[in-house]
Amino acid sequence: MTTLEPAAPAAALTPLASIAPGTLVVHAAAEGRTGPLSVPIHQTTGFAFDDADAIAAAMAGSEGDFVYTRRGNPTVRALERAVAALEGGAAAIASASGMGAMSAVLLSLLRPGDHVLAQKCLYGGTYSVLSDLGRRYGIETSYLDAEHPGEIAAARRPNSRLLLLETIANPTTRVCDLPAPLAAGRAHGLLGVVDNSLASPLLCRPIEHGADVVVHSSTKYLAGHSDVLGGVAVFADRELHRAVWTRAVELGATPDPFAAWLTIRGLQTLAVRMRAHGENAALLAGRLAAHPAVADRLLDGCGGMLSFDLAGGREAGRRFIGAVRLARLALSIGGVETLVTHPASTSHRELGDEQLGAAGIGSGTVRLSVGIEDVEDLWRDLGQALSELV
Repeated sequence: MTTLEPAAPAAALTPLASIAPGTLVVHAAAEGRTGPLSVPIHQTTGFAFDDADAIAAAMAGSEGDFVYTRRGNPTVRALERAVAALEGGAAAIASASGMGAMSAVLLSLLRPGDHVLAQKCLYGGTYSVLSDLGRRYGIETSYLDAEHPGEIAAARRPNSRLLLLETIANPTTRVCDLPAPLAAGRAHGLLGVVDNSLASPLLCRPIEHGADVVVHSSTKYLAGHSDVLGGVAVFADRELHRAVWTRAVELGATPDPFAAWLTIRGLQTLAVRMRAHGENAALLAGRLAAHPAVADRLLDGCGGMLSFDLAGGREAGRRFIGAVRLARLALSIGGVETLVTHPASTSHRELGDEQLGAAGIGSGTVRLSVGIEDVEDLWRDLGQALSELV
């Protein structure tokens, strides 16, 4: 079994020299072997001090000092410590949403006139923020296949600063061969930023493959219950973490302590949930591949995300998501319930068919976030919706 070494182990983990991921998710947020079993919720805007010198010293100190919750909070810090340990990173910054984490990273690391290399298929929100950076600050983005390191060398410019990848592309679920492009990017002086939301640290830890920053929408698999928004950015070294933390504090993307606590609670069942998601997705993928209404199928076999192309194109996609009854039509992913979307009419609705194709998304692509329900109930639901298309 694969094991993880926490970068900065909590006191509770110190006796455990090397533990499996399924154990680490249960214990990583703990502060010590004694004390409360559940991480306390520090639902406060700020922290009081004995005198002016003490608060001044804390304000002048590092991100480790608790002064004002926008700068840091013990409950939020417990979440950051846990996700950093799971990813094998040096430190982490939690935020109020996944896009809050991504925006904090990009706005902190990029300067006006910089150039970004990114894989072609990205989450729609990431496309939007890159487009906005281009309009506002002249930060250009070149979109690549990213599977071939030679493309990175060919597209690199003197002002290239950052390589942006997704472990599992959203919504196509194409898996990126991270070591090759990250090594190529590093060879050309590029910072490697990887969105690991769809994989979770249980399936992949990009820092082990050369990433400098790993971003999560913790709304998805980390929290896992469709009841809390959040994001986390994990850093391979503390110097880079400090640089981004300074800007993130000013941006005000800080999560609420209760949202952080809900994410910690969800994190503890991540291993068992990912097993159920993956088993259900693998079975459904096999059956969908043989269905006459399905033109193609893409799947990360170990995760819970699955996408497939309907032979009838855009109209078939719209009809399908309107016909399902158990699966719910919603934009999020990673919850315990099965969710379905048609990217061409939702998350990527601003793209025409040609642009969709360039990003690897079909006009009839359906994205399925497979939940942990009984898989036969899920198949009956998908089957009755597909039957209306043939």
